[in-house]
Amino acid sequence: MTLRARVNPLMRRGSTADKPFETVVSPENAGWRYSGLRVLDLPIGARARFYTGHDEMLVLPLSGGCDVTCDDERVTLTGRRSVFSRVTDFAYVPRDSAVTVRAPNGGRFALPSARAENRLPFRYGPAEDVPVELRGAGQASRQVNNFCTPESFEADRLIACEVLTPGGNWSSYPPHKHDEVGEGESNLEEIYYFEVAPSPAGGAGCGFQRVYGHPDRPIDVCSEVRSGDVVLIPYGWHGPSMAAPGYDLYYLNVMAGPGTREWLVRDDPAHGWVRGSWAGVPVDPRLPLTSDKERTRS
Repeated sequence: MTLRARVNPLMRRGSTADKPFETVVSPENAGWRYSGLRVLDLPIGARARFYTGHDEMLVLPLSGGCDVTCDDERVTLTGRRSVFSRVTDFAYVPRDSAVTVRAPNGGRFALPSARAENRLPFRYGPAEDVPVELRGAGQASRQVNNFCTPESFEADRLIACEVLTPGGNWSSYPPHKHDEVGEGESNLEEIYYFEVAPSPAGGAGCGFQRVYGHPDRPIDVCSEVRSGDVVLIPYGWHGPSMAAPGYDLYYLNVMAGPGTREWLVRDDPAHGWVRGSWAGVPVDPRLPLTSDKERTRS
């Protein structure tokens, strides 16, 4: 059964909560086979215990730090104040593992996951080892933190990265897809998890996300997204991700699929010409928004 017959591709914050998790996206509730995401929101001194089962996972601080215990090993994650303050360290936890996440000072933690065949070692990922890439140009400029891409970190199936888009810019642009194996394209299910920087007065901001499908596999999303929202992309063209003026946009991409662990995409032929227009256009001077050093304010 396809995703369009089972679930809405847009999942609002808290709509899939299952204690201790605020958000749960699994292959079962997404109607696909490989990609998943959980989000923990832990108060001061709280801990969460869970079993990874068939999934390999990462523990990625969104705000705050934590101790991660996997079976009999433990690492401490420094974390960050927010996704807009720095690139964070993280932990990789293998399938078939008992895991405890403890947050002495509280925090929010994303757990991107993928159904895995091989059990790899429990590992720590230092923030200073995360490759930071600037993509696009002008108003299509964005920052990509490639913390768990095939070239940067070993995993069985999981691919994950963070994208930061300055207010007023578009990212995931031109629209692209990765839903079939072919020349320059791999087959990957994808999750977008969003955070939006607040206004100077602390008000909640928003962004927008576009997804559209094929004649034989329709999907149609053009929706406002706020912090904690998720968009599922089982197939089809996706982009742009639009940051409203004044509000920087963050999203976590989680991908996995049946084949070789490759991230290969194909642009929508109607819009691929846009890349050629970037020649000689500088990257947005606001980038990079973050590095492995904590900013003085988010």
